Order: sequence, then structure tokens, then C-alpha cells
Amino acid sequence: MQEDIKKIESQALGEINNAKDYRRLDELRIKYLGRKSQINQLFSKIPQLTQEERAGLGRRLNSLKEAVSKAIEDKMKDFTAKDKAIDVTLPADEIYFGRKHILSAVSERICNIFEKIGFVVVEGTETEDEWHNFSALNIPLEHPSREAFDTFYLDISARNSKSGKYLLRSHTSPSQIRVMEKTKPPFAVISPGRVYRPDKVDASHSFMFHQVEGFCVDEGIKFSHLKGVLLHFAKNFFGNDVSLRFRPHFFPFTEPSAEVDISCMICKGAGCSVCSRKGWLEILGCGMIHPNVLKACRINPSKYSGFAFGMGVERITMLKYGINDIRLFYENDIRFLTQFYE
Repeated sequence: MQEDIKKIESQALGEINNAKDYRRLDELRIKYLGRKSQINQLFSKIPQLTQEERAGLGRRLNSLKEAVSKAIEDKMKDFTAKDKAIDVTLPADEIYFGRKHILSAVSERICNIFEKIGFVVVEGTETEDEWHNFSALNIPLEHPSREAFDTFYLDISARNSKSGKYLLRSHTSPSQIRVMEKTKPPFAVISPGRVYRPDKVDASHSFMFHQVEGFCVDEGIKFSHLKGVLLHFAKNFFGNDVSLRFRPHFFPFTEPSAEVDISCMICKGAGCSVCSRKGWLEILGCGMIHPNVLKACRINPSKYSGFAFGMGVERITMLKYGINDIRLFYENDIRFLTQFYE
């Protein structure tokens, strides 16, 4: 039994010394001094011993109990002394929580509006080849956008002659091609992401900006479906009072094509300096997917039709919040960014 006492004493004092907090110390108090503790179990065996053994063992157990109690008390004093060193009445440092950048928040909100009506979010790659960025989108070799002063070409060898040169994508439309190459209709996709063009930076231009591409392909898709989808988006994003105007336009990858305006949110269409006295603000381009684009992706244009649209996230955000300089999004001025935290 003397060996048991030595073992318990060594173990108890070691665990108490290594305790890191009040909770652990209280667990050890119950373990070694509680009613069902090992020490009390040894006390319960004393009546079974001879009179001489009882006296010696009783003194040894009392000594053990006192040693454990003192160790717990000393450890408690250590914890208390450390707590007193921290003045909890002092004002704490201000905590700054991270927030989503306004462009990320707007891009997510745009995608969420379309997700609710059945669109699926697909993100494309920022490095593309000429086939997906131009050729498959019915953009001919002589088109100005394929010139080096309109596109960031990369010094990377092409995989094959069909792919052409590699580049930083100049729009999110390559996502449309990649989806249509791998997926059979019907499908409806919304694709956000960064795009790159070597534009001179000013209040309305940047060499890197964000777009959201949307497209839908199925049997019997008409321009009226496109108008309904975009009207749903505009009213959910800008408010129920907004009106849409479709103006004929030209894009190589859609036919017919249109640019879409919304009624000015400042003057309600009456005309002001924000809308250049026109009463309308351009927000996106759209149209019916060109049959040549469908053919390039091995989709039968006689059976299927589709629509596509693309919008600039920066422009949408500037119109929504009355921001007059695109450079503000990238200067990381906390005074500007915190205006949009919820």
C-alpha cells in the first residue's frame, strides 16, 4: 500500500503542476480529493489492517492529502496572480473585421438573382487561347479586337494550330464556348470573372475589370425570353421602378444584337447630368447566340437556339451607387470601401 501512496503522490503533484487553467485544476481536485478519489479509497481500507499498520498508514495518507491540497492551493494562487496582471477594465483595442469588397459583393448579388431563376454559376479561366476567346465566338481574324493593342497576348507556345496564341481573356464569353463544348442543351449559365484589355487607365477605363456573362440554350428560345430575364434582373437589382430600353447593335457572336439601357435612377428618365440629359443609362450588351457559334460547339442551330448577355460589374456598381471614378475600386482607400459595409 505504501507503493500505491507514493505512486498517487507523484502522479497527483505532477498533474497539478502541469494544469493550464481553473477547469483542469478543478478536475484534479475532484480526482484526488473527491469522495470517490483514490486517496479516499485507500482510507476505506484502513479498518482491514492491524492496529500498528493503521496508525502508520493513517499518518501517511493524511500527509498525502495535505500535500495534494497545498499543491492545488498554490496553483490556484498562481492563476489568480496572473489574472490580476491583466486589467480587464482597460479599453480594448478596436477590432477591424474583414469585409467583402464592393465589387465581390455586387458580383455575388448579380449571380444570386440569376441563380434563383435556374441559372448555374460557372467560372472560366483567365488565361485563354484565340480559339475560345475569338474564333469560336465568330470574331474574324481581321477584327480590331484581335490586334495586340487591344489584347494582352502571352509568350506561351500554343498546344495546336487550332488554339492559336495564348492570351489573357478580354471578356467572359469564352466561358460560353467551354460550357457548350462539354454540355448538351438545355442549360442556363451565369459566369463571373476578371477580364483584361490594354486600355489607358482613367475615370471610366481600367486594364483589368470584372464582367458577368449569362447565356441559355434550349429548343424554342426567343428574344422575348432574353427580354424577360433581363427585366427580372433589372427590377431585382435596381428596383421595381426601373424601365428597360433595347437598342439595335452589332456583336459578332450574337444576331440579332442589342444594347440595353435602364431609365436613369437619378432623374427617373427626365434627363440630368448623370445620364447626359438622355434619361437612359447603358448597362449591358446582349442578343441571340449566332448560329456560327453554336456550330463551332457542335450544337445544331436548326434544333437549338439561345441568348447571351454580358455586363461590366464596375459599371453596374457605379450606376447603382453613384460612383464617378472606376479607379476608386482599386486604390484600397478604407474611407471609400467602408461606405459599402453592411
